[in-house]
Amino acid sequence: MSNDILTVENLKKHFVIGYTGLIHREPITVKAVDGVSFSIREGETFGLVGESGSGKSTVAYITVGMYRPTSGTIYLRGEDLFAQGDERPLRFKKEIQIVYQDPGSSLNPRRTIKDILDLPLRIHQPHKNRTLEILRLLNEVELPPDYMHKYPRQLSGGEKQIIAIARALASDPSLIVLDEPTSALDVSVQGKVINLLIRLQQELNLSYLFITHDLSLMRNVATRVAIMYLGKICEVADAAEFFQNPQHPYTQMLLSSIPVLSEEEEKLKPSKIHSIGEIPSPVNVPPGCSFHQRCPYVMDVCKVVDPVMVETGPGHTVRCHLFEQPPAPAAVPETSSTVEAAT
Repeated sequence: MSNDILTVENLKKHFVIGYTGLIHREPITVKAVDGVSFSIREGETFGLVGESGSGKSTVAYITVGMYRPTSGTIYLRGEDLFAQGDERPLRFKKEIQIVYQDPGSSLNPRRTIKDILDLPLRIHQPHKNRTLEILRLLNEVELPPDYMHKYPRQLSGGEKQIIAIARALASDPSLIVLDEPTSALDVSVQGKVINLLIRLQQELNLSYLFITHDLSLMRNVATRVAIMYLGKICEVADAAEFFQNPQHPYTQMLLSSIPVLSEEEEKLKPSKIHSIGEIPSPVNVPPGCSFHQRCPYVMDVCKVVDPVMVETGPGHTVRCHLFEQPPAPAAVPETSSTVEAAT
């Protein structure tokens, strides 16, 4: 029996942002998520990494039910989250919670912390003593009991995010979606929040879908890592394998651009990869492999045929023509007009 808590199958989300012409109008579509598949195991942290606009947050919002997919679906322990239409059953809402990037905008400034934590308890735990539950939640996230009488404006950014985590825990979930939970925080506070999340995961057997653009963070917290580019996943691997043996050119480009402090750390990074040109517009994604306009190993097939995911090792999959069978012709990196890759 599979121990996957969440299974995402060929997920697509396309947004119509306008129309062309005046008479024969054609929709202008952004393919924010375009055929994404992955699974999350019970008790693991699955890292979903990508640049801004890659579609990772859209995956998060579909997972928690804010968007309905254009096609494809998501299964929670084998049950289709969208089988009953737009109105998701309450048991699914209880099982999957989210912590947003900006705690300042995700907490109601007119409500006390007690009111904020009371709402999910009233919905999902109506038979419990909610005041005692609020005190338990505050203790679980290492905040004093008197915080229940404070307003969000009286808290620091880190404390607001900790309250947002406590709110996510109130329904007793199995999976928490973490949408860049530390990117809006000071560096000195990020470590405290990450350590809290790790402890809660161990104590409560939580599974995390951890969305970020920070590969250095993934090295320390993720069990497995997936890289997204323009709405598609280009590589998935266990975290240790991912950092030791990156295979997709885009992944190598990202890892080679991570800033380090010592020569020893520099030696652990892959060889410097140069990218060509700019990131394409998500409204006008190039044909074939969406990365081919920036790839130093581009071949003719890359410009016309979209590669498929292939397994290159146990649990390691890559969407790249370089790894398809039969072996593609040897590629020669382009050397002209190269630009340093930016994270």
